[in-house]
Amino acid sequence: MSSDDSPPKASLPVSTPTRGLPVGYRQGVISAITVILGFSLLFLRFWGFELEGEWRPAAVVSAFLMGLSILGLLVTLWRSLQLEDDEPAVYRMTLRWFAGSTIVLLLGLGLSAIAFFLD
Repeated sequence: MSSDDSPPKASLPVSTPTRGLPVGYRQGVISAITVILGFSLLFLRFWGFELEGEWRPAAVVSAFLMGLSILGLLVTLWRSLQLEDDEPAVYRMTLRWFAGSTIVLLLGLGLSAIAFFLD
C-alpha cells in the first residue's frame, strides 16, 4: 500500500507502434512492376501487332491472357503507389496481385510460343 490515500490512477492502454515496411521495399516492388509492365507492353506490341501471319485461336487466347495480365499489373502499380501500401497487410495483398498478374503473363507467353511454333 502507498502512503497516500488517493485511488490508483487508471493507466492508459499502451498502444504498440505500428511497424511499417522496411525502407526500400515499396520502391523495389514498384520498380519490379514497371519493368514487367514495360516488357508486357512491348512484347504485346511486337508479337500482337507487328508479327506477320494469321491469328489462330491459341494466339487469341494468349493475347487475351496478356491483356488481362497488363490490367492486373496496372492495378498492382496503382495499389503500390497508395499511402496505405506502407501497411504490411496491404503490401502483402499488393504482392499477391503482382504474383497473380505475373503468373497470368507467363501463361500468356507460353501459349504465344506454342501458337508461334504451331504456325
